[in-house]
Amino acid sequence: MAAPPRPGIDLIEIERLERALERRPRLAERLFTAGERRYASARARPGRHLAARFAAKEAAIKALGRALPPAQIEVVTTGAGGPALKLHGEAASEARRQGVRLSVSLTHSRETAAAVVIAAPE
Repeated sequence: MAAPPRPGIDLIEIERLERALERRPRLAERLFTAGERRYASARARPGRHLAARFAAKEAAIKALGRALPPAQIEVVTTGAGGPALKLHGEAASEARRQGVRLSVSLTHSRETAAAVVIAAPE
């Protein structure tokens, strides 16, 4: 019998991430892929979109149950316009090892961003 899906959830204050990125400009390079940074920079409030992506990375780490480098978990936009996760390096290896596929849902308000990730058997 296949293991049940495992959820991960994360919530972050947008302003907190914005302040951290302002204080440490190279932090964005450590946390986000070039594609994620480009996506966010094309928006009116980039920090809101980066916060949602950071929440997705944290939620994915929780769903996989293992500490992983955040930049190895990338939020991409599907052809239908919704979010999806693209895994790289150790994150991709861990998902393959566990035999799971990750699905993501993002949301944000003016103050907070949140993500839910489900690790479901392939």
